[in-house]
Amino acid sequence: MSSSHSLDSPSEDTFLTLANESTGLFKDRSSKFFYYSFPVIIEEEIKSHLKDLRKKHFDARHHCYAWNLGTDGMNYRANDDGEPNHSAGDPILGQIRSHQLTNVLIVVVRYFGGTKLGISGLINAYKTSAALAIEENEIIEQLITTKIKIHFPYADLNEVMKLVKAFDLIILNQEMSLDCKMILEVRLRLEDQIKDSLKDILSLIILD
Repeated sequence: MSSSHSLDSPSEDTFLTLANESTGLFKDRSSKFFYYSFPVIIEEEIKSHLKDLRKKHFDARHHCYAWNLGTDGMNYRANDDGEPNHSAGDPILGQIRSHQLTNVLIVVVRYFGGTKLGISGLINAYKTSAALAIEENEIIEQLITTKIKIHFPYADLNEVMKLVKAFDLIILNQEMSLDCKMILEVRLRLEDQIKDSLKDILSLIILD
């Protein structure tokens, strides 16, 4: 599936990521570069994907990768896995950043074909492999959300549900009895507005 290059830069409360997993093969002078891309949310997912690929490609010399998590640009890693410094992980990370992606892992597994590529050749091969991994995936825009926990009497349920519908909120968890509790997922940009509307329901408490 081709990526959606028509997407503009993400707005203040959205981010760009990959919709699916993708895989393919790039060849350069008899070296083989198997590339993989994954949408990920936590580092445990990254470790699991890397472990699976090391099992699948147990006979490969290099498992180079880069990932980016979160929306502040501060949680990332690039790994050359035995290739010359900055010849593999950084070109992969560069493709993630040039597409403004986050919550993404790209792995490129290399089988040496007998002909040395040189530093510039390696950089180009890993950059191209990462670019193909993205191109053969789909770039999507997702909302940055936060959670609001609320506590209210059952008698106010109708008022709460009107707000849930009006703001198109997602109920992540709810406990219904005489006193009700809900955890709502809300768009970050609307958090203050939604809290102000919830405060109009006098018996409702917004929990920390």
